[in-house]
Amino acid sequence: MPHRNAPLTETGRLRLARCVVDDGWPVRRAAERFQVSHTTAARWAIRYRQLGVAGMSDRSSRPHRQPGRTSADIEAHVLRLRREHRIGPLRLAARTGIAPSTAHRILRRHGQPPLSALDRATGEPVRRYERAHPGELVHIDVKKLGRIPDGGGHKVLGRAVGSPNKDRRSGVGYAYLHTALDDHTRLAYTENLPDEKAPTCAGFLRRATAWFAARGITVERVLTDNAWAYTKNTWRQTCHDLGISPRRTRPWRPQTNGKVERFHRTLLEEWAYVRPYTSDRERTEAFTDWIDWYNYHRPHTGIQGHTPASRVTNLPEQHT
Repeated sequence: MPHRNAPLTETGRLRLARCVVDDGWPVRRAAERFQVSHTTAARWAIRYRQLGVAGMSDRSSRPHRQPGRTSADIEAHVLRLRREHRIGPLRLAARTGIAPSTAHRILRRHGQPPLSALDRATGEPVRRYERAHPGELVHIDVKKLGRIPDGGGHKVLGRAVGSPNKDRRSGVGYAYLHTALDDHTRLAYTENLPDEKAPTCAGFLRRATAWFAARGITVERVLTDNAWAYTKNTWRQTCHDLGISPRRTRPWRPQTNGKVERFHRTLLEEWAYVRPYTSDRERTEAFTDWIDWYNYHRPHTGIQGHTPASRVTNLPEQHT
């Protein structure tokens, strides 16, 4: 494909070459007619004589010989280290004695995906999935977040003054953010609760199910990790009462529940840590606006820039 400033497309090159070769135009006349240099007109005429229409395409600019190219043995060594240790160009360069940019080019040349696209446990490309309709699968997880004492924590007062807030005797403690996130729409429901015990998790599931139902979503399955609360009879009985099928991730595989894990990271970046708060109440009050913005107005890159609410059929107020 010609670059954006090229005076001739492949069609233009063919027309020029036919004027010279087939119609007998002088090269200079063809160059003036197509507003290119004499050298350019001559080149396309020669290629047309030698290769015909196929010669009008661009050729690779790679040289025929590359005496300075990294040897095949070093490239094989780099690829083996990548497979065995799953490390990036900087660490590969340190182990093989080449430049990081060279290691990066070797990986690119052999089609190696970036580490962010690999499962660190197996080294295989991450297989992303999305359920076909809302409610087919809801991801549930808990994020533990330190509470803020009145007057602010270390982000407001500094480390030296704010350090007593880490003391359990201060009574500040932790907030437990329970989240239910729909796999298809990414619509999220979050509650700030005092613990993550089995009765608390079961009560959260009942309220989350009712919240989704009010928006026309019937929860069919829930996916959780293997935390203690999700293995108890309380959780299983609640799922049974609600007509929900409980599922759990494989041990040591948090990627399976990655959508809600990623939501919690977004929640921390865009709400919990976005600015210093002077109290836990102030941060909690800010959450109501943030979760409404996330569900109804924030473009979500995981669903092609749509908002979660826009993927729910006939959801009230989804355009307000």
